[in-house]
Amino acid sequence: MAERSESKMAATLATSLARLGPDFYSRGWVLGTSGNFSAVINREPLRLAITSSSVDKGTLAAEHILEIDAEANVLKGSGRSSAETLLHLAVVKLRGAGAVLHTHSVWSNILSDAHFSDGGFSIEGYEMLKGLDGVSTHEHSEWLPIVENSQDMKALAAKVEATLNEHPQAHGFLLRRHGLYTWGRDIAEAKRHVEIFEFLLEVVGREYCAAR
Repeated sequence: MAERSESKMAATLATSLARLGPDFYSRGWVLGTSGNFSAVINREPLRLAITSSSVDKGTLAAEHILEIDAEANVLKGSGRSSAETLLHLAVVKLRGAGAVLHTHSVWSNILSDAHFSDGGFSIEGYEMLKGLDGVSTHEHSEWLPIVENSQDMKALAAKVEATLNEHPQAHGFLLRRHGLYTWGRDIAEAKRHVEIFEFLLEVVGREYCAAR
């Protein structure tokens, strides 16, 4: 019975994650094969639904969603998991997230490079900040950390873990010249956080470019 329930949950999550692909693609956040999405199927033992590597997000379908374990081993599905699976696992374990979403927008790339030497930057004073979980005022100051990108995923996951521990209140982080990672208790909340951050990144990015 439990196995049947988990299988049904996995199918539901796969469908929900797949719907994000064309949506985010149309907004320019995951062009081509960029970006990756995941959601927790089960906590004990940990099972994650995650997008297969090298899939065009504009045509993402439920069949492109894999099931992996806590060690990133593929348990179900065809293909290989994203190279960044370890980052998803780190966020799930340290933040208790139910879903983790990663985008590759123009503005996240510009700002992650521009503010890298500062380790991140603050976003404050915008009404849209109230779309982040637990934020009730536009006077909130959201620190968005920036992590140097790397092809060594184990080393990068360790950096991400250190960053999450250093900034326990952060709702997301940027990989330099790469993109945004954010999360939520479920797919709906994580999607909202992507929309909030991408709006704010564009506003701050346009201000940054206009000031130069």
